[in-house]
Amino acid sequence: MFNFDAVVPSIPYILEGIGVTLQIVVGATIIGLVLGILLALCKIGTIAPLRWFASFYTSIFRGTPLVLQLMLIYYAVPQVLGIQVDPIPAAILAFGLNSGAYISEIIRAGISAVDKGQMEAAKALGIPYGKMMKDIILPQAMKNILPSLMNEFITLNKESAIVTVIGAMDIMRRAYVVGGSTFTYLEPLLIAGLIYYVMTLVLSFFGKTLEKRMKRSD
Repeated sequence: MFNFDAVVPSIPYILEGIGVTLQIVVGATIIGLVLGILLALCKIGTIAPLRWFASFYTSIFRGTPLVLQLMLIYYAVPQVLGIQVDPIPAAILAFGLNSGAYISEIIRAGISAVDKGQMEAAKALGIPYGKMMKDIILPQAMKNILPSLMNEFITLNKESAIVTVIGAMDIMRRAYVVGGSTFTYLEPLLIAGLIYYVMTLVLSFFGKTLEKRMKRSD
């Protein structure tokens, strides 16, 4: 049933895709975190246009398929703006913009879960809004939402496999190439699945370790 003999020599080639996958995931995570925090602050703020924009943004990116967003950025941007976008930057941007919408909801919920009395006390003491959020509210919110954030990062790592549709040479694309050259698709795909599974285990372990350290710091 299984014939790994033809595929084993190509395992190093598939493993090289880990670098591409991590590049996309790390880049998208940074964009998603920054964007998510900004959107969350807009949602809980008092400026109505910013609240509307943040809600509309979240609705658009949560309501349309990620693969559609990826293909629009990769194929439509050159058509509209005349600027050619390489697969990896396009993937980082698409995943980052999409992840920002989900992270904003996670952070908004975390901020809302913080005791409102602390925010009122900070205002009564004359602490500026930005400093209050940075030093008091967000650190507590992050402790509450860390499991949800780690789950989002794990999902992002797995969903990065769809970059194969725009030709990025990640783990999945390389497995597909190996399958085409050896005429055996099952074995390369199983190897790709194992790699993703190991990466997920590493992320889960890192998340649990970080969560325990944050609990001990209370």
